[in-house]
Amino acid sequence: MKTLSPLDHAKMCADSVIAQYTPETLPPVNMFHYHQGVFLSGVEKIYNITNEEKYRSYIMQWVDQHVQEDGTCPTCNLTSLDDIQPGILLFALYETTGYVKYKKMLDTLFDTLEKWPTNNYGGVWHKFRNPDQLWLDTMYMFGLFTAMYCSKFNKPYMFGKIATQVKLIRERMYNPETGLLYHMWDDSRRHEFVDKKTGLAKVHWGRATSWYMVSLAEFTTYAPKDSELYKLSVDIGRELLENLAKYQDKETGMWYQVVDKVNDSRNWLETSCTALFTYAAAKLYNNGIIGDEYKDLIMNGYTGALTKAEISGNTLSVTNVCVGTGVGVEDYYLYRPTVSNDLHGAGAFIMMCTEVEKFLNNSK
Repeated sequence: MKTLSPLDHAKMCADSVIAQYTPETLPPVNMFHYHQGVFLSGVEKIYNITNEEKYRSYIMQWVDQHVQEDGTCPTCNLTSLDDIQPGILLFALYETTGYVKYKKMLDTLFDTLEKWPTNNYGGVWHKFRNPDQLWLDTMYMFGLFTAMYCSKFNKPYMFGKIATQVKLIRERMYNPETGLLYHMWDDSRRHEFVDKKTGLAKVHWGRATSWYMVSLAEFTTYAPKDSELYKLSVDIGRELLENLAKYQDKETGMWYQVVDKVNDSRNWLETSCTALFTYAAAKLYNNGIIGDEYKDLIMNGYTGALTKAEISGNTLSVTNVCVGTGVGVEDYYLYRPTVSNDLHGAGAFIMMCTEVEKFLNNSK
């Protein structure tokens, strides 16, 4: 029997979701949302390696049901960063087709982010209904699209706004005892679950931390090498990865739902954060930021995530994935339900597999 490569696993996972959902029924239906954006970002990475048109066509069909000919998108909520994230799909579509509607939508999203409200220190709100709250998740939802736009359309000044977020998170949300980052900082201290002295939601949630780690890795691709953002991303990315390595489960290669609570019987090994930490590490390796000392971490993370991929015939289902999660106390995270092959998990898994495929080629 043929041994499946990381790319084989990525394609099997993508094909399984595509067989289950048409572009029109990809959940959540009638929303331009990061759930679909994460999955389709993974699908785009498969296309970039294989040039198989079915993947590009699926992405384009999904986008085109939302982005109208005049460049508007009625299903996109421009007060929530969760609905900005799928905009990353528009760059390649605009480049390959030249369709003006994609550029108009890109411009709308960028203009929105230019004016996005911030707290007193310049930290962007996660959503308009979450005033003064900077989340780790914010970095991916806000930062990646902005960095891609700045790089593509020569708007270097906005790299500075991204750098502000990276610095604020490191300065305000860092726990020196663990070397990890807390999930959320509320400058106003109004949120019911934050520490009233610091404004911190003092939990090291895996997927939020992994989105921040992924963002740093992505910035080393898009930020100019002489920029503050690039230097911050390299330095903090190395620091955070070194600390994350301490919490990688030695037996399975995975990371826990609450990253630092490795001895808590209520805690559990979570697949999406494992995949995203592995993706980020592989990306940093492929970009020349880290070296061979992390090869074992990358391969152990990959093989660990594979143990949660259930294969039946030509179908692959990614299991043990935490459902969508907000901010709460520690018990809230520990008792979150898990699902199989939701778009968080499938997208993270595909992203990991495509980057590990490159890593294996680069590390020979």
